Amino acid sequence: MSELLLQIDGKEVKATEGMTVLEAAQSAGISIPTLCHHEKLDPFGGCRICIVEVESGGWTKLVVSCVYPVEKDLVVTTRSEKVDRIRKTIVELLMAHALDSPELQDLAQEYGAERDRFEKDASFCIHCGLCVRYCAEVKKKNAVGFVDRGINKEISFIPEIASKECWNCKECFPLCPTSALQAAFVLTKALWS
Repeated sequence: MSELLLQIDGKEVKATEGMTVLEAAQSAGISIPTLCHHEKLDPFGGCRICIVEVESGGWTKLVVSCVYPVEKDLVVTTRSEKVDRIRKTIVELLMAHALDSPELQDLAQEYGAERDRFEKDASFCIHCGLCVRYCAEVKKKNAVGFVDRGINKEISFIPEIASKECWNCKECFPLCPTSALQAAFVLTKALWS
């Protein structure tokens, strides 16, 4: 794989072809917030909080850094008025589902997000997919998955698999950015329903 140069927040960064903007930034010690990213999992781009502005070939656009591939001479801006405004709105939307999440509260403070901007829907799930993807990609068990679509989408443990696998595993619980206790509740509900 060939090496290429890009610029992130005015800093020249060396990256390898095939890396994402997020990986290049992390390798250079540049922080970009994430909620759905995990180094053991394939990039997902579900939470959108890692949005950045990129300039390539004279065009500027907003991209999700955890899935956007690096390219030669790419210019990346991780913080700007526009990026911060979008992150603030994303945090406000996510807080409608998981108001008490410490990770979301930290992001709300950093971006000046309002706790009560959107109507509350306390599902505790922000659809980051960490539990679903970890169970499928790392553990290869598929004991938890998404059910339904759109605004009705939620996670669900598969009782037949979860009853055998999850009680001794629970590796997905600490990955949840909103609440490991919620994952435990959903698991228990699935197994005893």
